[in-house]
Amino acid sequence: MTPENVTGPVAVHAEAPVWWPGWGGLRWVDGDAGDLLTLRGDEIVRQHIDDEYLAFFRPRTSGGFVAVGARTLYLADGPDAEARPVATLLDDGPVRMNDGCCDPRGRLLAGSMSTASTAGAGTVLRIDAALDVTTVLPRVTSSNGVSYSPDGRRVYYVDTDTGRIDVFDVSEGELRGRRVFAHIPEDDGVPDGLTVAADGSVWVALWGGSRVRGFEPSGTVREDIVLPVPQVSACTFGGDDLGTLFITTSAQGLPSDHGTAAGSVFAVRPGAHGLPVLPFAG
Repeated sequence: MTPENVTGPVAVHAEAPVWWPGWGGLRWVDGDAGDLLTLRGDEIVRQHIDDEYLAFFRPRTSGGFVAVGARTLYLADGPDAEARPVATLLDDGPVRMNDGCCDPRGRLLAGSMSTASTAGAGTVLRIDAALDVTTVLPRVTSSNGVSYSPDGRRVYYVDTDTGRIDVFDVSEGELRGRRVFAHIPEDDGVPDGLTVAADGSVWVALWGGSRVRGFEPSGTVREDIVLPVPQVSACTFGGDDLGTLFITTSAQGLPSDHGTAAGSVFAVRPGAHGLPVLPFAG
């Protein structure tokens, strides 16, 4: 199957796509620009958040959205409302926030990464509705994709530098029993953002591998979706039936004459359907 380029190269570092009808469909970040991008028909709407980096975001159960900057948590009261800073998640230094998601209880899981590639310098934090912060996973290096299984009993997780996807059991809302779900061969790139489909399959973007790889719930490879760009950053299911896989790509660090469509969002229908995004309760 051949993915369709639905936006053209509109971002330098497109990341963290989310489908949510409340803001009109597909939204993603241009990380280094600090911008939220929303696709509405043929128009792309940009909203700037005043931060050195924009990592990811999620809808709120009360309306609006939560966004995570380099070290700051933001809340907005409407889908296009101004995002206001409400909490500091990290001190200044060579660590910044990266990817994350919400759990079925409406708590935000937010991972961080070392910008100096220092092993174990990052963490995964949990932020509840009252904005209390708990460390749930210490000593990670490049925290990336994280997503829950359809029944909420497992969590799939990527620390990119490990070259693998791990899985946890969920017990009373806590993460237990970390183990390997799938290894990514070095020649295939490194794992980045991921999403889980309603049938339990896991779809992971392979940075440097020009592809999204789909895995069966057993961990066996289901399918590779090949893209015409090297740096594939994340993916999510969307569309009216949640049957379209939207894939973000990045031109971050590429030479100016790279000659590709990096920075575009692509779309493909792989035969799986996604799950509605879990919103933040705060």
